[in-house]
Amino acid sequence: MLRDDLSQALAILLAIMKPLAALLLLALAPTLAHAQTPIQVTVDTAHPRAAYAPAWNKWGADEPNYVATPNGQKLLHELAALSPEPPYIRVHNLLTTGDGVGSLKWGSTNAYTEDAHGNPVYDWTITDRIFDAFRDAGVRPEVEIGFMPEALSTHPEPYRHQFPRQSNVFTGWSYPPKDYAKWSALVTAYAEHLHARYGSSVDTWLWEVWNEPDIDYWHGSPAEYDRLYDFTAAAVRKALPHARIGGPESTGPYPKADGTPGSSSEAFLRQFLEHCARGANAATGQTGAPLDFISFHPKGQPKVVNGPSGKYVEMDIAHQLRAVDFGMRTVASFPEWKHTPILMGESDPEGCAACGIEQNPQNNYRNGPLYGVSVAEATARTYELAERYGVNLLGSVTWAFQFENQPYFAGFRDLATNGIDKAVLNVFREWGMLGGSWLPATSTGALPLDSMLQGATHTRSDLSAVATRKGREVDVLIFNYDDRDLPAPPATVSIRLTGLTGTHATMQQFLVDRDHSNAYTAWQQMGSPQQPSNEQTTQLTAASKLFQIAAPTALSTQNHSATIPVTLARQGVLLLRITDQ
Repeated sequence: MLRDDLSQALAILLAIMKPLAALLLLALAPTLAHAQTPIQVTVDTAHPRAAYAPAWNKWGADEPNYVATPNGQKLLHELAALSPEPPYIRVHNLLTTGDGVGSLKWGSTNAYTEDAHGNPVYDWTITDRIFDAFRDAGVRPEVEIGFMPEALSTHPEPYRHQFPRQSNVFTGWSYPPKDYAKWSALVTAYAEHLHARYGSSVDTWLWEVWNEPDIDYWHGSPAEYDRLYDFTAAAVRKALPHARIGGPESTGPYPKADGTPGSSSEAFLRQFLEHCARGANAATGQTGAPLDFISFHPKGQPKVVNGPSGKYVEMDIAHQLRAVDFGMRTVASFPEWKHTPILMGESDPEGCAACGIEQNPQNNYRNGPLYGVSVAEATARTYELAERYGVNLLGSVTWAFQFENQPYFAGFRDLATNGIDKAVLNVFREWGMLGGSWLPATSTGALPLDSMLQGATHTRSDLSAVATRKGREVDVLIFNYDDRDLPAPPATVSIRLTGLTGTHATMQQFLVDRDHSNAYTAWQQMGSPQQPSNEQTTQLTAASKLFQIAAPTALSTQNHSATIPVTLARQGVLLLRITDQ
């Protein structure tokens, strides 16, 4: 009797569990298939395409004064070493009034004040400190002309904010000038001084007007921004007739909720482009305004998700890419601007770089490899979108640098913490190893671009590859990205190279993932010290370097081809360097 009861209970249990197991397998099917089915990456090394240009080698930050600190100078030199082409650095607050001491979302140079009679007083001391740091590191400034000095602001009080204690950061510096003649004279004097101090190198710089004037960074109308642009561009060109000047550095031109164009950010960008093409120039009285590059800011929007096994971060790279898509589409719709260089002055997984994990737990992704792989994914897809629309991609600025006097791994969007490089910087090092010309590269694990724009990485991973060739050197960059920061089996990948010309080859491998090129894991393993010892600092520094899997090894080739098997963890980025000999 007992046996029969047990048998009946077991049968009922199996009947209950069978559909649950089926549902579980169905839910896991994409992940399991992705992990178990070998992904084929194919690179044709014999047919180079267009020349490769490092559009990614541009960075920026709200806090200009941090570039002149020891950690800031160290980081500037590291960024300059990433690529043969010098990077651009963009910073806010270059004309903001203050004592030159930086804090979160704040910086100043005190370049302009007025005496008791209202006469302008120029002081370039702090400005020189910042630009000297750029010069000494071998980087190029992307000179953002702003913000409004206190003595020129139409609404000067309150002027300095106290973020994060004070939520409203858009204080007196964000208003139009009360005197355009004084503003113009300041900008001309500023450009003349920079030219006198740094010579012909200013011809390689970029000059731009303000930042995100379509939101509260600018307390004026679109027409008033156009007026500011006209006067500022004319003042720069008065001192530097050949200066490359652009804007508007507006926020991302996202589509409306129904996916169609027409958001306020897109409308702002359109009216600006129309003004530069056919509007009445407030400074010169002529038609139109100079526009040497067009800039806007695509951003993602990560969030914390409550899943069956607990909370996790879910990125939204599609949101960022849709802004890239709509921005490029908007520019391409103007025949006079279609081939004007596009500069995404801030292109990031989300908005506030100075918002740490204390109030924003989702930002913990910035400490580890997820930040880096999202940059790899967004960079590759940005190149792809530029090719789709036939536009001229000048660059994509990562709005991240470093912060002073903050805890280790506090979750700020930065490249280094207290002088310790983060994993994201190693992904940039991998991008810096590419060079020469693009090669055709395909992956059976890659999502179509349109699927990416629709948010496919919410439900499955994208394993894509890009490749370049420079002489006999072939570099293949592979990344395994997923919006969901969840554990998953590693992907099994077979990389096939065709068109090799030599009789043999050597290979090097460089890896960024949770356990490699990632100082955050090492810091956690040593107990997350906020005052690491000298020995711990040495260990963290070693862990922060780009990890090479092994010394160069011989690669077997046959019929001018080679096959390389690898595994790559979710959120991992792998760079293969093959020397065809």
